[in-house]
Amino acid sequence: MADIEWDRQFALEQACDDEEMLRELLALLRDSSRADLERIRKGVAAGDGEAAGEAAHSIKGAAASLGMAGLSRLAYEMEKAGMAGDLGRVEILLPELARMLGQLPTS
Repeated sequence: MADIEWDRQFALEQACDDEEMLRELLALLRDSSRADLERIRKGVAAGDGEAAGEAAHSIKGAAASLGMAGLSRLAYEMEKAGMAGDLGRVEILLPELARMLGQLPTS
C-alpha cells in the first residue's frame, strides 16, 4: 500500500506559514476529493473514462499543491488510465485512492 507522502512543511509554506489557512486548505481538499471520488466512480460505472480522468486530474492537482506526492502520483496514474479508456485500471486503483483519501491530515 502506498502512502500519501505528505510534506507538511511544503504545505505550510503554500499556506503562507498560516496554520489556520492550512487547516482550511486541507478541509477544502477533503471536501473536493470526496466529490471527485464519486465522479470517478460514476465515470467508471457509465463507461466514461474522460469523466473519471478529469476527476482524478482534480485530485492530482490539489494533492500536489499541498505536497502530497504519493496521492498525486496515484491520481495521475488514474487520470492517464481514464483518459486512455482503461476503466479496468481505474477500477482497480479506486480502493487505494479511497483509502488514501480517508487518511488525509486535518492539520
